[in-house]
Amino acid sequence: MNVSGLLASLESIESYRTLRADLESGETPSPLGLSRAARPALLAALACDLQRPMLVVAGSVERAKTLAHSLRDWSPAAEHILRFLEPLTLFYERAPWTDDVIIGRLRVLSTLYSQSANSQTRHFPLIIASARALMQRTLPVRQFRASIHQLRVGQTLDLERALSRWAGLGYEPVSVVESPGQFSHRGGILDIFPPADPLPARIELFGSQIESLRRFNPATQRSQERVGSVTITPAREALPRHGPRVADCVAAQLARDLPADVRVELDSHHEGLSAALPFPGLEFYLPYFYTGSAMLLDYFSPETLLVVDDPQELADVWAGLEEEAINLRAAAEEAGVVSPDYPLPYITWDEWVERLTDRPVLTLGRGRAECHSAPLADCFIPGPHFGGQLKPVLEHIHTAQTGGGQVVVVSRQARRLAELWGAEREYAVPAEELRQATQSPLNFVQGSLSEGWILRGIDLGQPYGSVHLLTDAEIFGWRRPQPRRPVRRRKAAPESFFSDLTPGDFVVHVEYGIGIFRGLVMRAMEGVEREYLQVEYGEGDRLYVPIHQADRLSRYIGASDRPPRLNRLGTAHWQRVKERTKRATEEVARELLELYAARKLVPGHAFGPDTPWQAELEASFPYFETQDQLRAIMDVKADMEKPKPMDRLICGDVGYGKTEVALRAAFKAVLDGKQVAVLVPTTVLAQQHYATFRQRLAPFPIEVEMLSRFRSRAEQSKILEKTSTGQMDIVIGTHRLLQKDVAFADLGLLIIDEEQRFGVTHKERLKRMRTEVDVLTMTATPIPRTLYMSLTGVRDISTIETPPEERLPVTTYVGEYNAQLIRRAILRELKRGGQVFYVHNRVQTIEMARRKLERLAPEATFAVGHGQMREADLERVMLSFTMGEIDVLVCTSIIESGLDIPNANTLIVERANRFGLAQLYQLRGRVGRGAQRAYAYLFHNRLSRLTDEARQRLETMREATELGAGYTIAMRDLEIRGAGDILGARQSGQIAAVGFDLYTRLLRRAVQELKAQREGQPPPLEPLGGIRIDLPIPVRLPDDYVPDTRLRLQIYRRLAELDSMAQIDEMEQELADRFGPLPLDVQNLMYQLRLKALARDARVVAIGVEGDRLTLRLSKGVYADREKLQRLLNGRASVSRRSIWLSQERGWREELVTVLESVARAAAVDG
Repeated sequence: MNVSGLLASLESIESYRTLRADLESGETPSPLGLSRAARPALLAALACDLQRPMLVVAGSVERAKTLAHSLRDWSPAAEHILRFLEPLTLFYERAPWTDDVIIGRLRVLSTLYSQSANSQTRHFPLIIASARALMQRTLPVRQFRASIHQLRVGQTLDLERALSRWAGLGYEPVSVVESPGQFSHRGGILDIFPPADPLPARIELFGSQIESLRRFNPATQRSQERVGSVTITPAREALPRHGPRVADCVAAQLARDLPADVRVELDSHHEGLSAALPFPGLEFYLPYFYTGSAMLLDYFSPETLLVVDDPQELADVWAGLEEEAINLRAAAEEAGVVSPDYPLPYITWDEWVERLTDRPVLTLGRGRAECHSAPLADCFIPGPHFGGQLKPVLEHIHTAQTGGGQVVVVSRQARRLAELWGAEREYAVPAEELRQATQSPLNFVQGSLSEGWILRGIDLGQPYGSVHLLTDAEIFGWRRPQPRRPVRRRKAAPESFFSDLTPGDFVVHVEYGIGIFRGLVMRAMEGVEREYLQVEYGEGDRLYVPIHQADRLSRYIGASDRPPRLNRLGTAHWQRVKERTKRATEEVARELLELYAARKLVPGHAFGPDTPWQAELEASFPYFETQDQLRAIMDVKADMEKPKPMDRLICGDVGYGKTEVALRAAFKAVLDGKQVAVLVPTTVLAQQHYATFRQRLAPFPIEVEMLSRFRSRAEQSKILEKTSTGQMDIVIGTHRLLQKDVAFADLGLLIIDEEQRFGVTHKERLKRMRTEVDVLTMTATPIPRTLYMSLTGVRDISTIETPPEERLPVTTYVGEYNAQLIRRAILRELKRGGQVFYVHNRVQTIEMARRKLERLAPEATFAVGHGQMREADLERVMLSFTMGEIDVLVCTSIIESGLDIPNANTLIVERANRFGLAQLYQLRGRVGRGAQRAYAYLFHNRLSRLTDEARQRLETMREATELGAGYTIAMRDLEIRGAGDILGARQSGQIAAVGFDLYTRLLRRAVQELKAQREGQPPPLEPLGGIRIDLPIPVRLPDDYVPDTRLRLQIYRRLAELDSMAQIDEMEQELADRFGPLPLDVQNLMYQLRLKALARDARVVAIGVEGDRLTLRLSKGVYADREKLQRLLNGRASVSRRSIWLSQERGWREELVTVLESVARAAAVDG
């Protein structure tokens, strides 16, 4: 949404032209005294007209976010508006800065530096910064300048020096470059991702000369365009190349008497600093790195216009942060976290004021002095507020127009307002944006602005004497939601979708069963060196799996924490287990297919297509939908419009947008004259959904009510009566909705949240309802992708896997129990208006824990919640916490799932070593759901000895990122629960017997075969992994081609999954792009993969060598007419009952391909 076309109106105001002339002549104008609503428009106009850099300084972080968001709506060049981000840590806190903060700040520094270095630029940046962002000391300009270097095609590059230099600039060496600030090296290929660039760069060397430079897509790892040069800028504000000098300061601190946990952390940091390498937490040492007080202002050229939003607010926020920092330093020194000689990490207020001495400053607000005239502010007056009364809105528009004014309505409900206006007058089509000046007297724009205004004082002779800007704030009383920061999401490389296998993992081989993966090994077979995956089985047996069969192997994931029993090679036990599981999956597939087919025969209500009101509701959604969300919404609508009852499952974590999908479905049903029931397992969730539905549907004539224990009997009776007579449109409730006295006049849609949490009786009732009305079920338990694919065509499932844009990783602390740290954590959360979960997982002592906390932090209010409380009492406590009436909820692990409380952003867990990895992930998932940085403190008892497993779990929690291996393991634990929810608990034993991956493969195969059988189709072809090829040629990815062992294994797994010639060609191009020209061994590997694809089409199950002949083993029951096949091969090969033989003479490779192609054509004809 953009309204930059309105800026032309300011040009017609004399006071604006005077202000602009003053600024162009270098004068400092008096404070403008503008209302906050008028400031974004003025700043956008000045940025366009003055054509010079601007720095806008706000007090609070929230104000900086709002200004940046609003300015992008008003500016015709929104891409040049950047926010200088503030670290989310406190001063003197050792927690690492997040990647988006590190990269976001460096992007601003790089933009400012390149602008000042390029005198020809026509685009000037507009930077917005909060007090906290400005206070943080940064990299001095001279150091930044000295760090920049450019790479050009044809240039000679000293490889070792370049790699060392990049590490010294803060770039992290990785095997695959996916995020800004990373680099990798593979033979003659270098990848690097400078923070200021939209895409990473790929450098291809010929000897020591740069042969080509290409931009590539980090998600696909494929090159996109050639470029002539690439500029390398610093990747950290604390340059690791200066680390060894800073390490001396840390060594001095280590010589003191320190707490054990501080010493461990300092030892690790000292090691990183000494090695001049980047590490998480490096920015804590920024004050040691550089002498002097470098700040953002140093990067701006002298002609920069400095703008202060509100001087008094800026001074107050700055003073508050300085006071907090002084208190934090005292506590940090006492705890040994910082030494007494630790330099000041921030710019003081006095230093800031001193830097402003010779710079003109434009003040938008009133300034710190009173009594001055504000002619420009007098031109902007607040508009009237209508509180959702639409008739007065239309009257105001009419009055404004007849009075010679122009009206612009910017609203999320613009279409509906235009519709109401057009009912009595001429219809005005709503626009998506207003980028050009308009002469139209009335304009509706679909979108959202913070506030509106009425602009007066326009010159005589202009078409309109005033401009009336109306927004949702004036019309409905809605405030624009807190803007989301556009976070640059880490784009996962193709290998990320394959579970990592590491030596020591339990694995399952399709033919041989459960073993232990021991790594990649080289073995010589018949004089040819090849690479194999080594698997150890019972009693020391070893299996060597060829790399092209890597997909026959998968990580073992069972339904419990107990290690599985290893199979022995050469026994029939595994085949019996697999056969038993195969029969079980066939039974599940049969049940699912029968249910699916039966539902297709039942007549249902076909809902009509979307109406204008549906579009209006969807346009009022204050956030951008994720692609997953949009896909789920389309799936649901398509189901509803069919004349069969819908039964769709929506899977997605809490806060991922499932409720919005349900709300749109409910609205569609009501507009078609049907009633909607929303069934949830707890009163707290009922309250959350009720509040959401009421707020979103407020502008429409729709009755929404909640039926739960918190409604009095009289209220319940009234709701039930209105429901039975059809006066109630949407009823949200707990299992109370399933009682016999609840009757709907015309129920059309049932929405069920977390069905697995209802009892058997309730589920039976729901099962009966499924054949009568459309049913939409939602679950926060993740569903594994493999199971989702297995159920395609037998169960309607939509998954929402993309997190909201603003979701930030949770800062995690692991250590011994520390009462003072707990107090600081609670008080810090309270200070920013948040709430705390305190997990004490023993019901017997939970009241004692609460009393202890009350003594520790008497400033906070506490309540207890656990599963053994009376249900009504527990719900009352949880509701109070949800409503913000309680600061700290002392609870057991009952909070593990279900609640969405964006205001609770600190989690403290006692005895975290007693929880499983999946449990810890679920608990940590309760915080960090809003825009605030969240903190998780995982404490273990000082007196208890940690087992190796517990220590490893806690380390995984501290280190694992969103896409880390530990996260994957925990997610798979959770996914098995999800599998149980869908398939039924009785399948857990089968999953444990063969592992989750193989179970889902068998299920998928069973579904495909049964579907093909019922539809009279031939059975599906065998997967390529089932084809054995053993030829006397070296096939592998050499170590010097893909040096990283883990990446090599992941690529082997990708190669083994390839399913067609087109995919193999694509992969060959990708390997050449990413790693350079294919060596002979890799060419052989691709040849072998092509043979597999041809063999699959030819119904050949094995290709090998016997003596001096090549042997092709055929599938059972194919090619009944062998003589015909022999004639088709035209003497190239001989055909026996189950085999085809051809000579292994010169040119056999091409001959083998020709034979396979001929047999494949015969197979196609044979059917």
